[in-house]
This record gives sequence, structure tokens and C-alpha cells, in this order.
Amino acid sequence: MEWLFLISGLFLGWSLGANDGANIFGTAVGTRMVRFQTAALVGTIFVILGAVISGAGTTETLGQLGAVNALAGSFTVALMAGFTVTVMTGMKLPVSTSQAVVGAIIGWNLFTGSPTDYTALAEIVGTWIFSPILAGIFAIGLYFLTKRVLGNARIHMLKIDAWTRTGLIVVGAFGAYSLGANNIANVMGMFVFASPFESVTFGSIFEFSGTRQLFLIGSAAIGVGIYTYSYKVMTTVGNDIFKLTPILALIVVLAKSLVLFIFASQGIKNMLLTLGLPPLPLVPVSSSQAIIGAIIGVALVKGRTGINFRLIGRIASGWLTTPVIAALFCFVALFFVQNVFEQEVVKREPAAISANAEIVPEAESLPQLTATHTWTVHDPCIGDPLAGETAYPSLTGMVMHKVLSRAESNSSQTDEASSAVNGVSEGIFVTVRN
Repeated sequence: MEWLFLISGLFLGWSLGANDGANIFGTAVGTRMVRFQTAALVGTIFVILGAVISGAGTTETLGQLGAVNALAGSFTVALMAGFTVTVMTGMKLPVSTSQAVVGAIIGWNLFTGSPTDYTALAEIVGTWIFSPILAGIFAIGLYFLTKRVLGNARIHMLKIDAWTRTGLIVVGAFGAYSLGANNIANVMGMFVFASPFESVTFGSIFEFSGTRQLFLIGSAAIGVGIYTYSYKVMTTVGNDIFKLTPILALIVVLAKSLVLFIFASQGIKNMLLTLGLPPLPLVPVSSSQAIIGAIIGVALVKGRTGINFRLIGRIASGWLTTPVIAALFCFVALFFVQNVFEQEVVKREPAAISANAEIVPEAESLPQLTATHTWTVHDPCIGDPLAGETAYPSLTGMVMHKVLSRAESNSSQTDEASSAVNGVSEGIFVTVRN
């Protein structure tokens, strides 16, 4: 049964490959410099390598946004994110899988009443704004650098053409690696806290963790998406926004790849910390936004006349609506999964009792306590239930509760209560009933 829940993650991986595969080789295929089959093969291999080797950093940040801790919840989040991306892809819009996943996780938070880490959310949303700008800056810088190099070198056009084709494949491989490292969190990040896999050790040399196993099958699903459904979006990115020459295509792919890499590289983050500089957050950024930012960057330095602003407007509207649509889809789907199919979409943790809590027995005297007495916990940190505020009511359900309380200072009553119930002198342990 646990394996069935992963199907939605594989579906999301397929959707990401179908959509974001265009951001790896879309410009190369769109300019007919690289055949689609070659692009798909190289993209698949390096997406898997990037996910398995370097995919852990961005997953941690996504987990901070919302720790989906039940497999049925993870299944629903991934399914609705993938469904949202598939709908947008069918409309030929290179939308952001990152935005669909973030929207679906927030939908899960809202449905389950789980807290949303707004610091993590701010970091992620900030990259949605910053990454296309940074990609555009990289593209402009690379454009002027390439122009200077080619202007000073006397290279035959046929040799330039051959070098450009090779460069597109090499840079595309780097882009695929960066995509796997940065965006595998979007595919399998919601399953990490509910992973069905155990670590596998190969002798005493290598340990293949359950998380990396998730990354392996998720990145393989991305590869399938690249092969089966990415060609249509590749032609959109490669031709419709702005007509790219082969050299401009190389510049655009490299600029996008650099953006994805720096937001997934633990090494770059550690280097910035060592230099006393503010580190870049390790977050799953939108490769769609990065590639389009890079295309607009080179288009601006070439002149604005060839930019399809109407298409850019449609794409931008998709970026704005994607997280909202994904959150709504996920919220509604979670209702059906929980109430119709009776699946656990969240694992509730036992209520935490603060160090300032007091135990007030409903029995007449502590020495006469037995395991059948009902207890009420009064916690001044959240209010006194006698005053009508939210607090711990009478604990129910035959559950063992350890309370670290101010009552510990009352040694005679605490020791007597502990001894009467469980024979434990540290704190108070009680079994309660209705």
C-alpha cells in the first residue's frame, strides 16, 4: 500500500520533466541545433545524477514550509501539484512546478491546521522574484563576454557552428544536473517525512539512504517526462518568446543553469559564510522563470522589437495563479481523501504541555489516586480553563502523559502521586480516562 502512495510523486516528476525539460534544452531544440532524442537522453542522465548527488539541500527548506508527515497527505499534495502543472502544460504555458508544489503544501497546511513557516515561505517567494532577474543579469554579462571573445578571434563559421552544438550539449548537461539538484525537492520533498524506504548499506563503504532512494525514482520519473511530453513546450520556449540564434541559445541555457546551481549548492553557501557574506538560501527555484528571465535579458540587449510581450503576459499570469489553484485543488482533494476514502492525511502529535503546567487532580486527595482517576491540566502559558480560555481540558483516552510541572516543587504531593500511579519519582505520570 505504501508504494501506491508514491505514484502521485512519480506523476509529479513526470509533469516536471514534461514542463521543465524545455528549460534544459528548449532553446537548443527550438533552434534545431540539437536533436530532441539527444537532448532527452543527456537530460535524463544528468537529472538523475544531480538529484541523487546534490538534491538534499533544497529539500530541507521545502520541509520547513510544511512537514507533510502522512503518506496519504504526501500523495495528495504531489497529485494536486502534478495535476496543476499538467493542466498548465496542456495550455502550452511553461509554468513553475515549484509554485505548484508550494501552493499544494500550503493547501495541506490550511486543511490540517498545521503552521506555515513564513520565513521559509518568504525565502521561496523571494527567489521567484530574484531568480529571473539574476538569470537576466547573467545572460547579459555572458552575451557581452561572448561577443568580445568572438570579435577578437578569427574562427571559421563552420567551426563556430560545431563548437556551438557541442557547447549546447555540455551546457544542457550542466543545466540538467542543476535541475535535478534543485528541483527534486519539488518531486519528492513532501515524501521525506513519511518515506517508506529504509537505508541500504553496501558493506562498510557506502550507505544509500531512504531519502536518496526517493530522489532516484523521482528523477527517473522526470526523465520519462522529458522523453514523452516535453517537445511541445520546448518549441514554445525556444521560438515563441524571442527568436534565438544558436549562440544566444547557449548563453540562455548557461545563465539559467547557473541560477539553479547556486541555489542548490551547499559548497557555495559555505564559501559565502566563510567569507563573512550573507549566504544564498538553498531553495527550489523555478527553472521556467529563470530561463525566461535569461531570454528577456538577451532580448533587451539585442533590441526590444522581437520580444513577444503578449506571450510573456500569459506566462506571468500563469505564475501568479498556479500556487493559488494548486492550494485550492489540494484543499478539496484532502477533504475527499480523509472523509470519503478514510485515509490519514496528517499524523497528530500529542499535545505538548509546557514546563509551567500544574496538575490538579479531580480526586479528593493525592494519596488515594489510582490509574482510573481523571486529571485536569492547568497551564498558565495558554490560559486557565476555569476562565474560559483555551487550555488543556480533562485528558482522556487512557494515554500516558508526562508532565514537567511546577508541582515538582511540591515534593510530598508529587512523590505521592507518582508512587500511587506509576512508581516513578521524576515528574508526574498519569493514566487517565473519560
